[in-house]
Amino acid sequence: MSFTKKLSPFYNLTNLYVLVSVVLRIILIFHPITQTTFSAIDIFKIFFLGLFSDFFVFIIASIFLWLYLIFISNSKYLKPTGYIVFGALLSLLIYVSCFNTILNEYGGALPQIGISFIALKTILFGLLLFLPKYRNQIRFWLFSFAIFLYVVLILQDAISEYFFWNEFGLKYNFIAVDYLVYTNEVIGNIMQSYPVIPIFSGLFIIAGLITYLIVKHSKNYIENLPSFTEKIKISGIYFLLFGFSFLAIPFLSSKENSTNIFSNELESNGINKFYLAFMNSELDYFKFYKTLSEKEAYAILNEQIPNTTGTTTLRELKGNVSENHKNVVLITIESYSSEFMKIYGNEDNITPFLDDLATKSLLFTNLYAVGNRTVRGLEAVTLCLPPTAGESVVKRKDNKNKFSTGSIFKQKGYAVKYLYGGDAYFDNMQDFFTGNGYEIVDKKTFQPNEITFQNIWGVCDEDMYNKAIKVMNKEAKENKPFFNHIMTVSNHRPFTYPNNKIDISGDSKSREGGVKYTDYSIRKFFEMAKKQPWFSNTVFVIVADHCASSAGKTELPLDKYRIPAMIYAPNYIKPKHYNNLMSQIDLMPTVFGLLHFNYSSKFFGQDVLKSDYKPRALIATYQNLGLLKDNVLTIISPKQKVKQLQITIESSLKTGNEFQLYYDEKPLYKERTDLIKETISYYQTASDMLKKKKYQKTL
Repeated sequence: MSFTKKLSPFYNLTNLYVLVSVVLRIILIFHPITQTTFSAIDIFKIFFLGLFSDFFVFIIASIFLWLYLIFISNSKYLKPTGYIVFGALLSLLIYVSCFNTILNEYGGALPQIGISFIALKTILFGLLLFLPKYRNQIRFWLFSFAIFLYVVLILQDAISEYFFWNEFGLKYNFIAVDYLVYTNEVIGNIMQSYPVIPIFSGLFIIAGLITYLIVKHSKNYIENLPSFTEKIKISGIYFLLFGFSFLAIPFLSSKENSTNIFSNELESNGINKFYLAFMNSELDYFKFYKTLSEKEAYAILNEQIPNTTGTTTLRELKGNVSENHKNVVLITIESYSSEFMKIYGNEDNITPFLDDLATKSLLFTNLYAVGNRTVRGLEAVTLCLPPTAGESVVKRKDNKNKFSTGSIFKQKGYAVKYLYGGDAYFDNMQDFFTGNGYEIVDKKTFQPNEITFQNIWGVCDEDMYNKAIKVMNKEAKENKPFFNHIMTVSNHRPFTYPNNKIDISGDSKSREGGVKYTDYSIRKFFEMAKKQPWFSNTVFVIVADHCASSAGKTELPLDKYRIPAMIYAPNYIKPKHYNNLMSQIDLMPTVFGLLHFNYSSKFFGQDVLKSDYKPRALIATYQNLGLLKDNVLTIISPKQKVKQLQITIESSLKTGNEFQLYYDEKPLYKERTDLIKETISYYQTASDMLKKKKYQKTL
């Protein structure tokens, strides 16, 4: 048998992928949404360069096929090797099934997925080991199934690209990435919008027929397994192409430079576009959302943010008395919804300390998180700007030297740190905070004797607070004020924490336990802090990063964005309820106002205690960008969509008026054009300032 036939699984699937991609391009060219004409050069690039792009992308995507095929052999089933391998797999299965592993630490469905995968691998290996007479038949069906999976994925990708083009007239972008985050909502939308059962029935029938043809012309690979030497040759050819693909794909992408946007999109490869969108984490506001002229957008913004003019938010802020350089400790609590607290109607007594502290603090009763991910909360209290479309600035490449709360504190001579119980490399926090002048204190800085309990996310909150006390005691001796931003981790799945601390076992892995232990840990922190000489000269700011859940009946369910926030500084800030509507981005500018700071500000967030503040809140997902104002929620979305909802309180007798959490959201009877323009203004100008690097820190 010739050596080239040993490559048949690879080139048959590659030919299928390229053929499907060519057919898809032809269909998309004649799609009604493709309202343009193409020059001869455009057609050449779409099909010729596009074909090469598809080829090299599939080479990289074939890595799993190579892994599967290259390890098919008979030698590993010989004695004693086969029994040793089977014993190792069986031991691993018993271990992950009966003992606590990293999979259990994370929780959710991951342990079941891991156990299922290892169990399947063990069973299949056992069948091939103990049933040598049926080894060829079993191997044939496994080979056919692997080919079938690739065929299904190739066809499914083409179908997905078609429907995405049908919606947006583009190949994959960050919206497609976003669909992975909101799987339940997206699947529900697809089920309601398209004839899913007929589509997938047809998909599997066609995939089965294609698989039959490919297996028929490729089964010689498993009927006459390549020798070790031939496998080396196959691997050599594959990795030569694999390495060249990493050079060719960016080069071909750079040729997508036509003035005809449709031409560029059709020339591109969908999988590569998805990868780039995932890595770049951005969604171009100006391509997908309603816009105003730059002049009008900034003019409307200038009306909302006092003392701003032109195409910037830069203005001078002055305190009415001398600056007070008190220490500031900002605690952002992981996944902490207002509904956990007694003052908002919770009757389970899971936040006794924070319920008590709220009575001694300046409490913001009507504050909304900007988003539903930790990075959004960190962005809000650090950069104080609206949540722009796509991923948070924290995770973008252009995330350094921004105008931030840290930069203001540094200007005032503060030591600035970010303290996190996990590894700050997670979610790009290390890159973001160090790039904006913060010193990092994370799990890597802990000594072994400083860790009493840890899980997949990091050390428990008690350990983090103990470390924070040590850090602040050291800072206090340096005769300069400090700003420490602490991010908690314990109130996160798997909700594990030290036992015998609260009346809910840490082994129960319950949300209620996570919340109660978080509250317990903060109490311990304040008990320690009150004994330190720097306590009386410190302002404590406590706020959630986001709510525990963001799922709801509407695009932006308001109760899933309402978070607790308070400022505690005995003998400096009087206990009070601030009931006006406000955003998470307003919290730190309000702190600066309480300290009477004089500074040049670019913040979109404002000091809500000023008389010229106009109540509003900005909330968003990765796609839907909302403004809550005048009991109207205005939402702008991709494809220039706009939606307005009238907000009506669903009153509960359990709580006071300022703590009502639940609202009825119904379509607005008469459009509020002024609020639509204001919503566009906030998000368009924020996107513009980031894009043009106008939100960099001032010198």
